Amino acid sequence: MIHEDMIDFATALPRHGALAGLDLGTKTIGVAVSDGMRQVASPITVIRRAKFTLDAQALLAVATDRVLVGLVLGLPRNMDGSEGPRAQATRAFARNLTRLTDLPIAYWDERLSTVAAERALLEGDTSRKRRAEVIDQVAAGYILQGALDRLRYIADRA
Repeated sequence: MIHEDMIDFATALPRHGALAGLDLGTKTIGVAVSDGMRQVASPITVIRRAKFTLDAQALLAVATDRVLVGLVLGLPRNMDGSEGPRAQATRAFARNLTRLTDLPIAYWDERLSTVAAERALLEGDTSRKRRAEVIDQVAAGYILQGALDRLRYIADRA
């Protein structure tokens, strides 16, 4: 099920269990996962996009291997908050994915996540070649960490 609101997403999740953050691009999908206590997001891989069926199989294999309990998809909003074609493509991907899994899915505003990831990699003196290889999974880490921080805030307020 897709949850537009993080509070609804939080109530759909078990108390513990790892989540995945996804940075959906046109050529790749960056993947990050959390620990079971949902404290820290760690970038793990980049999936090269082929077609939806293959992309979904690769994602669901990660979900099974890592025993994930939910997915957070970065929603690429425009700087003014509106949604363009990339956001619509992300929503379509999520709708199609719900046909293949019962994992709860949430969206997280990913504005500037790639910029933050690029800045962090530059500060780490990462080579241009290596940055190109890992930027999407690092951006997924930023997306997931933002969602984890929000979920922790929700839990503290409950």
